[in-house]
Amino acid sequence: MPGEHDTVDFGYQQVPRGDKARRVREVFDSVATRYDLMNDLMSGGAHRIWKHFALSLTSLKTGGRALDVAGGTGDLSVGMAQQVGQSGLVVLTDINAAMLDAGRDRLIDAGLVGNVCYAQADAECLPFADESFDCVTIGFGLRNVTDKARALASMRRVLKVGGQLLVLEFSKPVNTTLGSLYDSYSFKLLPLLGRVVAGDADSYRYLAESIRRHPDQETLLAMLRAAGLEECRYHNLFGGIVAVHRGFRC
Repeated sequence: MPGEHDTVDFGYQQVPRGDKARRVREVFDSVATRYDLMNDLMSGGAHRIWKHFALSLTSLKTGGRALDVAGGTGDLSVGMAQQVGQSGLVVLTDINAAMLDAGRDRLIDAGLVGNVCYAQADAECLPFADESFDCVTIGFGLRNVTDKARALASMRRVLKVGGQLLVLEFSKPVNTTLGSLYDSYSFKLLPLLGRVVAGDADSYRYLAESIRRHPDQETLLAMLRAAGLEECRYHNLFGGIVAVHRGFRC
């Protein structure tokens, strides 16, 4: 049997550490074709507001270089490609080939070519040189990473001095009443939507569980600092249901 340090959370389950990435891949293989539709339905379109806010913090300029880690279907990449312009570069990465394919098709359909490229990559060991990017983002992906501390260190490594990491992720509601309502939604309505729309209730049950197992705002803030980032802070959105954490490589 695996020991305590050989297992990791997969939602509310404990699974062998080496097995989590495969299980997460299977979840996103299942939901990739309906991912954008489900995001709109699950959040009532609010995910667009959250991503717009994160994009407002990038400080990217024309000619800049940005990395979108676990970028999926590319919402943040679209915004950053517009910010850096044709003389800049955005690299969209995801560990899941189906999600990366969906993101590439979407950006090409939107006419975003020439300043965007794609790489299937693991957030824990990014295949880029040190100090390559002005901004690194990870939107709703960190909670699915097996070793979050290692991923944060990897993202810091590829930041240029003065560059910024932005982590957009579900977090902990600051109000207990809101938290109770959110729990009811997450564990009753969300799997139902997954079953009806995507034909997969289990994957959306996992996604709800993974949110609850993700570090809260202060814990994640401490993790950014432990990874070597400075001037770290966070912004709560929608009463803490979502938070944007940010830190700089100084």
